[in-house]
Amino acid sequence: MKKFFALVLALTMALSLAACGESGGAAAGSAGGKGSSGKTLKIGVFEPASGDNGAGGKQEVLGIQYAQSLTPTVDINGETYNVELKVVDNQSTTDKAVSAAQELVSAGVSVVLGSYGSGCSIAAAPIFGSAQIPAVGCSCTNPAVTAANPYYFRVCYIDPFQGPVMANFAKDQFQAKKTYVLTMLGEDYGSNLATFYEQEFKDKLGGEYKAESFPEGTSDFSAYIQNAVAYGADVIFAPSATTYASLIISQAAKAGCKIPILAGDTWESSVILDAQKGSDLQVFCSTFFDENDKSGTAATFVKGFKEWLNADKQRLTDNGGNDIVAAVSALSFDAYNTAIEAIKIANSTKGSDIQQAMFKVDFDAVTGHITIDPDTGDANKGTAYIKQADNGAFKFIKTQSVAE
Repeated sequence: MKKFFALVLALTMALSLAACGESGGAAAGSAGGKGSSGKTLKIGVFEPASGDNGAGGKQEVLGIQYAQSLTPTVDINGETYNVELKVVDNQSTTDKAVSAAQELVSAGVSVVLGSYGSGCSIAAAPIFGSAQIPAVGCSCTNPAVTAANPYYFRVCYIDPFQGPVMANFAKDQFQAKKTYVLTMLGEDYGSNLATFYEQEFKDKLGGEYKAESFPEGTSDFSAYIQNAVAYGADVIFAPSATTYASLIISQAAKAGCKIPILAGDTWESSVILDAQKGSDLQVFCSTFFDENDKSGTAATFVKGFKEWLNADKQRLTDNGGNDIVAAVSALSFDAYNTAIEAIKIANSTKGSDIQQAMFKVDFDAVTGHITIDPDTGDANKGTAYIKQADNGAFKFIKTQSVAE
């Protein structure tokens, strides 16, 4: 295998990382005199700031920036390195993801975090792999992200678990016998999650489903909503980007639709809350974290993250205009700390060393204990939270398991 040595530049730091434009202000209140060696380790942030997944991408960046503000340095071989975030916008598209990934490789990052949106992660995986730069996904749940990609890892659960979770929720909560499934044509995340939902709902739970796909750019979902009603669906399962989700929800509510709408983790967003607010439409999603979790690690994170968000208007704007703690922010916080743990274990800035150290990561994180499956590169997780959009806030409903 061709070897790649991650470029580590010895820089004289005249300014604190708070003044570094590439870190997006993430390092405010960071290392000070601790990083006296003046050395820098670059971590790439591979997220959408625009496009269909821009809202979620910004929330993941916030979690990473907050983690970096708390842990702005890492010690390697007795020297303290300042951690610098190199943030790129993959624009929520697979073609732009490739150029964004190449930009990070050229920048000499030692590890990459992201992306929100499995399609972008899948597109970038070969680039990071060829450069021997490990990537840690935060919320990209498609199995193909890590499959046959030894340099891609992740800290979230995956769709073969999440799809059946929502199918079981439909059956347990609503005694659903029929599901109308709606996804965007050619979109990796939604179509993949729908496949796992359908398999569980039909093959294991004995239900029926009707599946349809809408083309990219669709703005009128009235016909699809009427199709669901005409089918006699007990629930609608519609995993999609939040831009389309907002339209589906608002148009379903306006049409007086009484069918509960279910989706996956991408729907835990302020965009969904805004669309449902003021209506009686029931909207549910699965997610990775509940900000009301009272366990020590989670509670400490929520308190600190809210204070950090409220200290800066731009952070609040990027979070959707409020200080609700999105699960993807908790996951990206964990992804950053997972990378830091691996760097410490590797005691190296070299990507191939960090990649091997990822399998030795073992620590209590905000979203649960993190260890990495040696066969898949995925975090060993099995808990899903179900939440309901309820007039401007997410209400915790239950934890959901899969039928044995």
